[in-house]
Amino acid sequence: MLAAAGFALACGVLSPYAVMLLTALKPDAELRTTPPRVLPVAWHPGNFLDVLGDPAFADWLRVSLVVATASTAIVVLAAAPAAYYTARHRFPGRTAFLFVVLVTQMFSPTALVVGLYREFFELDLINTYAALILTNAAFNLAFAIWILRAFFASIPREIEEAAAVDGCGRLGVLMRVILPLSLPGLVTAVIFAFIAAWNEYIVALTLMTAPERKPLTVGITSYVTAYVQHWNHLFAASVLAIVPVVVLFALIERQLVGGLTAGSVK
Repeated sequence: MLAAAGFALACGVLSPYAVMLLTALKPDAELRTTPPRVLPVAWHPGNFLDVLGDPAFADWLRVSLVVATASTAIVVLAAAPAAYYTARHRFPGRTAFLFVVLVTQMFSPTALVVGLYREFFELDLINTYAALILTNAAFNLAFAIWILRAFFASIPREIEEAAAVDGCGRLGVLMRVILPLSLPGLVTAVIFAFIAAWNEYIVALTLMTAPERKPLTVGITSYVTAYVQHWNHLFAASVLAIVPVVVLFALIERQLVGGLTAGSVK
């Protein structure tokens, strides 16, 4: 019974993706048939080749890769030392600092998009990689700090003391001992920061107005406008856009699950 319920739930969750894939395989003539058909009469996988051959799609893909990779790198570089220090040291204002970090996670970019646009406009950063990279890094930093802090706190202090006896300083302990032991937690922070930056839409829609500077989430919407409706190309581009994330998630699934549960029990 439980297996049947799980199968039904999985089918319900996956059904929109199935419809998206089937629509991506339809020729233009079948997009306007009445009544609409789920399965295409004539399969047209060339829609994927058309999208891959579109220079605009290549530009959008490049922007998404640069923004997601750079913002994830900033998140990890900033979160690791902050999480390590808060996990190992009790200092005045520690609780307030952690509370502020948690509060920043409660704000949605949508609620701050007007202020973000005004700020980046004053800094002349509209239509630049820096605007999206800094915004995504800022909104994903809190989650990474909390994940890594719990993981660092679960590592016995005796391991650090042994490394210190062997001559490692604070930075050496972090780089040579703590981070290798915290690989599942790092993987968790990386994958969530990357996916969040890859899927971000509202801020990118507001800050990136030049066509060649739009990421995938914003750029692919140009396949369907008031004057042009290429739903098959839109869905083909959407399928291609989720492939990198699915492959990345499949490759590090075990590390991801370990990172989510590690640090929960001491």
